[in-house]
Amino acid sequence: MLRFDDLQLFVRAADLGSLSAAARVMDLSPAVASAALKRIEQQLGTRLLARSTRSLRLTAEGEGFLEYARASLSALDDGRRLLASGQDHVSGVLQLSAPSDFGRNQLLPWLDEFQQQYPQLNVRLLLGDRIADLFRQPVDIALRYGEPEDSSLVALPIAPDNIRVLCAAPSYLARHGEPQHLEQLAQHNCLLYMLGSRVHDHWGFYDGKRHVSLTVSGDRFSDDADVVRRWAVAGMGIAYKSWLDISTDVLAGRLRLILPQLRGERTPLNLLCAHRAQLSKPVNLLRDMLVSRCAILTAQRPGRTATGQ
Repeated sequence: MLRFDDLQLFVRAADLGSLSAAARVMDLSPAVASAALKRIEQQLGTRLLARSTRSLRLTAEGEGFLEYARASLSALDDGRRLLASGQDHVSGVLQLSAPSDFGRNQLLPWLDEFQQQYPQLNVRLLLGDRIADLFRQPVDIALRYGEPEDSSLVALPIAPDNIRVLCAAPSYLARHGEPQHLEQLAQHNCLLYMLGSRVHDHWGFYDGKRHVSLTVSGDRFSDDADVVRRWAVAGMGIAYKSWLDISTDVLAGRLRLILPQLRGERTPLNLLCAHRAQLSKPVNLLRDMLVSRCAILTAQRPGRTATGQ
């Protein structure tokens, strides 16, 4: 098969009337240029250029082939331009899965803005807190909290510094008082949800010197994290939630952070896909937007230090 760079060298040499001049333009050594011309002549089975120490001219076969070489190079350039224009054009279908709470309360408005910017892009969104099977479900990517258990998945960080925080509605704290120490959580109604296949009732923290944890209890739990957020906003108890999920409620005053000096469990948000080939231009554009938006929310977390701890 003829090589693209060999065709380029032949056309340049014909245009310049010199193999050495063509080599200089293409930043090749004379030996490499000579070998390339020899290779293309051997593949075609004919002599294209008649060369002497001082001159170079096209043979009859070379003159006939030159037209086709130019047309081939021009067609390849057209193909490259077509691909480049297609890469700049964002369209098609973007299929993604996201956690219920983050999906409803953060991602939905962001996706609206994303589609306004790229109106020819269709979005198919699946919401749920169960791990999506990226090899079986009709999704390209999934947004999930925590480190992926499946090491075969490609995981790209979206919000690596995200943590869980304790929060409750001002109405609940007015009725029951605000805990001043972790041990006092035992006297409060804690709102629980499923984490994986179990109820997340063992809450861990770091106080700057050591890791501490305790088991909590409450009168309700759900397998939908958004339900727990709604219970918390309604004043039903204390929740231990991802900052990204409840940041809007805290900033709006619907929820208040409890013991913000404690650092909760790390809950990084990652973008998961089965193969890197699924990282299309729409996916990468969406990822860039999510990283930017989540970084703004992370920076607004009360009690966050300059190092993000």
